[in-house]
Formats: sequence, structure tokens, C-alpha cells
Amino acid sequence: MSRRRKSWRYVRYALLSVALLAAGFTLYLDFRVRSEFEGRRFALPARIYARPLELHAGLRVSQASILEELRQAGYRTARREGETGWFVREHDGLEIALRPFAFWDGPRPARRIHVAFENGTVTSVRDARGRDLPLVRLEPLPIGGFYPANNEDRVLVRLAEVPKHLVQALLATEDRNFHSHHGVDPRGIARALVSFLRGRGLQGGSTLTQQLVKNFFLTPERTVRRKVTELFMAVLLELHYDKNEILETYLNEIYLGQDRDRAIHGIGLASLHYFGKQVEYLTLAESALLVGMVKGPAWYDPYRHPRRALERRNLVLRQTRSLGYATMEQYSTARAASIGVKPKAPVGTSPHPAFLQLVHRQLRRDYDEADLRSEGLRVFTTLDPRVQRAAERVVERKLAQYDKGKRFGPPGLEAAIVVTDTQTGEVQALIGGRDARYSGFNRALDAARPVGSLLKPVVYLTALAEPSRYTLVTPIDDAPFVWKSRGAPDWQPQNYDKTFHGAVQLRTALAQSYNAATARLGTEIGVERVLSTMKRLGIERELKPYAATLLGAVELSPIEVAQMYQTIASAGFRVPLRAIREVTTQDGRPLRRYPLEVKQALSAGPTYLLTAAMQGVVREGTARSLVKWLPPESAVAGKTGTTDEQRDAWFAGFTGDRLAVVWLGYDDNRAAKLSGAAAALPLWGELMASLHPEPLALPRPEGIENVLIDPQSGLRADWACSDALELPFAQGSAPVERAPCASALGVTVEEVKQEAKSWLERLFGR
Repeated sequence: MSRRRKSWRYVRYALLSVALLAAGFTLYLDFRVRSEFEGRRFALPARIYARPLELHAGLRVSQASILEELRQAGYRTARREGETGWFVREHDGLEIALRPFAFWDGPRPARRIHVAFENGTVTSVRDARGRDLPLVRLEPLPIGGFYPANNEDRVLVRLAEVPKHLVQALLATEDRNFHSHHGVDPRGIARALVSFLRGRGLQGGSTLTQQLVKNFFLTPERTVRRKVTELFMAVLLELHYDKNEILETYLNEIYLGQDRDRAIHGIGLASLHYFGKQVEYLTLAESALLVGMVKGPAWYDPYRHPRRALERRNLVLRQTRSLGYATMEQYSTARAASIGVKPKAPVGTSPHPAFLQLVHRQLRRDYDEADLRSEGLRVFTTLDPRVQRAAERVVERKLAQYDKGKRFGPPGLEAAIVVTDTQTGEVQALIGGRDARYSGFNRALDAARPVGSLLKPVVYLTALAEPSRYTLVTPIDDAPFVWKSRGAPDWQPQNYDKTFHGAVQLRTALAQSYNAATARLGTEIGVERVLSTMKRLGIERELKPYAATLLGAVELSPIEVAQMYQTIASAGFRVPLRAIREVTTQDGRPLRRYPLEVKQALSAGPTYLLTAAMQGVVREGTARSLVKWLPPESAVAGKTGTTDEQRDAWFAGFTGDRLAVVWLGYDDNRAAKLSGAAAALPLWGELMASLHPEPLALPRPEGIENVLIDPQSGLRADWACSDALELPFAQGSAPVERAPCASALGVTVEEVKQEAKSWLERLFGR
């Protein structure tokens, strides 16, 4: 009897020990569930957006461009009352139901607008009541991001944003008893246990709560210990949190495929990845496809296994219908729908990799890598999708044409383009190579190539800063020239046409890109002074004061050339190129602004004179063929560039609103048949023509006067000279001697204008 009592005592102790261990284990799991679930923050990548298109009366933009941007943003082409994210075409314009969006300066609520057009220009923007709106922003297109170290990506959604039919399809397929069980489903556990006892391993039987626990807290191993832990934690999770919280977290956590090295997590990102739309706009068929992928995202990948994915989708639809979540009509319509996923970009591509590299470099100067990859920052950039698309199309079309004609060499010619806003320095487009959507070597940022004659404007700008010595009509000797330097061979520059032209006007030497005249001018004023001007224009790399530098024996990247020409286009104000406008937190709180930075680097007068000379390059010089694409009244200022053995072709120029730099060449630096005028200029011309640029009309700065000049002699002319040319001069620097064609009176342009004004005032009694 005592032995029996002793045995029961051991049993009680054992049971008590087990109970204590179980209680301790439960308390440990309970603490872990609450602390990790409440403290868990999804690692959210920084989202990078293009610029928002700002609509207002007077905006020059085609209706087709706006339609393309709306389609890229996932807007549908059908009116749906009470919903947002659609547009319809009307007789005089577009009706658009805008989605809400949190901009850097505050949220923009959903609203309906009407945009009217006439001759490629927005004539009015009105709200639903017909009231004029001064300005309306479309939400910007997402173009990339900084992803967490594990390459998980997700777009968080609220349960209220998820279509009801998606939730119903998920419950019908994955957990029919979700709203009645307490974290575990006994019948499911029984099925899993039978499967295990039959030697099939642990499988099935998991509720949505268990799946969430497995993804949130546990490793993917399939053992009894892990399964028991999963059951305990699922019950504890249901004790502390309501069903909606659990379901919303599940929808944001679930793994739904792979985009190369990026893991697609959550229903929000999956909707964008597979269908190009926000989750609230998913159809029943699309929702069923995503739900079907939960069982095996790789096995049911609609891109690699479309038939298998379609069969799985239809099974989900049948289960949804069987539980009464869909009518027979809804089921039939969804089952008849095609798989409907958007085209997948080729391997190795991204929307705008070259531009994103520029953004990443600028962001890394101001933010920690960890913050960029986990804090959900929203980065608003300067990329103009319309300009970027135009640049990509021009490169693709022209290089294919060049490859076919073999005029410049064998196929494989590479290209780089930088387009900026002349007023703000914002980079609107960036092309890093002929395959604009492939990541890799970014020629726009990193290909330092000889710039050739693109550097000549710097020589002339340096000279024009001395109006007592140099004006646009100062004679420059374009004759054989030898530069001797101690310890180096003699330098004897030759002209492109192998001909010397004698005394030519300064403006002509630049327009015709005469090497000998430019070298002579540059050595007169000093190579060091020319390099100093380059630095003030924005070139930061160290350069040696070699005479050959005057003719472009300097290696610069296209982005550096763009910075240099940006300062010229900005009338001597140095405006650093920028790719970022604003950075905000995930909820729209501003973090950092990237305001316009302006610094007076050069006097406005000499820069204005140089711009006039560069307009002469286009009007009558090496870039005169630009008239094929843009009319003379565009008044473009630009410069061609060709390097030794025609290895590189450049053209840099600006209009009233944009500056663009184009480079062409081979990566192996082979000798070719490239010239700036024949190879690079056509790309620049086609690109700018497609963008309908504003004419270049710079305001004349103080201290500059216009004087009539005889273009042949460079002497002062008047209205008696039939081909007289109006040129700008620093006050007091214009020629005094009159040309042979001039009358005895010899008056200036200003005197003629003043006399005409006085005559009109006398005539009308004012």
C-alpha cells in the first residue's frame, strides 16, 4: 500500500513538473507573442517616385502624354461612380477621378476633374462643379526603391482597402472556419496527425493564424516540436488580438512570389507586381489568382506556369462559389477571364536604372543605408516620365538606324543622354546606355570620355570676360600654330577640314569650331584661366594645365558636361544638378527638402555674349543642320563635339526650358567615323523636337547693348547695310569704325529704337 502511494506521489510530482514546465513554456510563448507581434515593424523599403505631373491652364502637353501617364499609374478606362482611379475621354478633353495621395506639402483628397485641351495645350482644369482650378497634381509614378537586406518588399494595406471578394476567396480556400476557431482547427489537426502517422510527414491543417505564426516567429523546419510550438502560439495570438488584426497582418506578410532577387510580400505589392494596380481595384478573377498562389508561389507562378496557375485560380473560384461568396454570374465571368497578368520586364531590367543610380548616390549622402531600407521613406524625384520615354525612344530608334546603315562603324554603338531643366537644374531624364532599361555600367554618370570641341565655349567665355580685349567680332588668326612646352613635344593643332582660314571673327571661330584659332586664343588668355572658368562652371575634378586641354583633351562624363552647360544656360548662375525634390516619412511628414541652390559663378554679361555666339553655332555653324528638327525661331544655343580619330560624338545645347547633352561612342574606345554634327546632333534634334521646347529668349543683362554689325568686316553698320547683323556687346566695347556699307549717319540699334519710340509718342500725342 505504501509502495502504491509512493508511486502515485511520483506521478503527481511528474504531472506537476510537466504542468509547471508547460505553464512556463506557455508564459514564455505568451511574452514572445505579445512583445514581438506588437513590437514588430515591417521593414519597409524607401519608395522612389517620379515627378508628379502638374496640370494647369497653358501647360503644353498632349492628351496622349497624359493618357500614357494615367495608364502607367493603373487608371482604368471606364467611369465607375463612387470610385477613383479611372478616366474617360470626352469631346474636348478628359474626365479623371483622381485617387487620394499624400504629397510632401500635405495630402490631396480624391477628387474628380475635367481637363480641356486645344492644339496640344491645356486650356482649363475644372472640378466636378465646373469651377476653375489653378493647379492639380496627378499622383507620381513609382519608379524604384531601396529594399531591406533580405530583399523583402511589400506595400502595406489596411483591411478596409482589400476587396471583400479577395478576403472571401482566401477564407474559402485556406481557412473556412477562420471566424469560429480559436487559432487552431481540431479537424485540421486530426487530418495532419493521420498524415504524419501514415509516414507522409507533417502537412496541411494550418489555419491562417498558424500560417501567420509560422511566418512571423518560427523557422520553416517541419518537426513535431515546431508544430506544437505553432499550435500554442496560434491560440495565444487569438487570445490577445482580434480576427481583423490577424487577418490584416496576414495579408501584409504572406509571401507571393519573386521578382528576380526581390521577394514579393503582401497582397498590396502582389497586386502591383502582377496586375499593375492597387489592391482595391482587383477583380474577382485577379483576387482568385493571388489566393491560389498562397499554396505555392513558385509552383503556381503565372509567368512560368500559366496553365497551372489558371487551373489553381479556377479551383479557388469553385470553392468561393460553393460557399455562396459569389453568384453564378460572377463565377462564370471570372472563370472566363484570361490570366490577365501584366507583361513581365526582361531579366536584368528596371524602369529607369540609370536615373535611379543618380538618386541612390544623392540619397546616400544624407541618409543611413539602414534607414533607406527599412523606414518606408518616400522620395519624390525630378524624373519626368514623358521626357524619359522620349529619350529612350530616340536612342532605340536612332541607334537601330545607325546599326543598320553601318555609317559610323559596326553595331554596338553606345549612347548616353542627360536632360535638365534650365531654370532649376532638375534632371528630367537620364540614359546610361543603348539598352535604357538594363542595369549595369552607367555611361551618363561614370563614362569619362574626351569632350573635344564641347570645351571650346569655355575658352571663348574666358576671353569675353575681358571686353576691352575681346568681343564677338574681334579678329582671331586661324593660321598654323605651334605651342612649345619644356619637356614635351611641340603641339600643332589642325582644323577638322585640314584648312586654315586666316583672320576670322571670334564668333565665327566658335561657330565653325576652328581648332587653330581657338588654341591661339586660349594660349593668349592662359590655360590656367580657362581651367579656372571650368571650375566656376561646375567641374570639380582636378585638371592639368596642358595646352591640349583648350581643344577638349579632357575626359568628362555626360553629367559633368551637363553641369558645365547648365551654368551657361542659367546666365552664369551655378545651379547644382539635382535628382531629388523632397523626402517624407511613410505617413507624409516632411523630412528633408532639396531646395533650389543658386550661386553667381560668372558675370551675366560675358555669359550672355557666349550664348549669342553659341546660337550662331546653330544658326550658321557646325550645328546648322539642326534646322531639320527645330525652326530658326527656337534660337537654340549649342555646341558640337568630336574627338581624335572620331572616337566620340557629342552635342550639348539648350532651349528656353531644357538642356540636353548627348554622347555616342564605343565602349572599347575604337576609332570610328563619329562626329558631333552627324551622329549626336540628330539624336538631340529628334528628342527636343518631340518635346516642343520653348524658344530661347534670354533677358539682356545690364551693361550689354546691341549694335548693328557688318558680318563681313565686323565693323559698325546701320540700316543702310542690307545684311547687317545685330550683335550684343559690353557697353563701350563695340567697334567705332563704320563699315563701307554704312551711311554717313551711323546710328546704333538703341538710337533707332529710341527715335522710333519718340516718333510714335509725338504721333499719338503721348
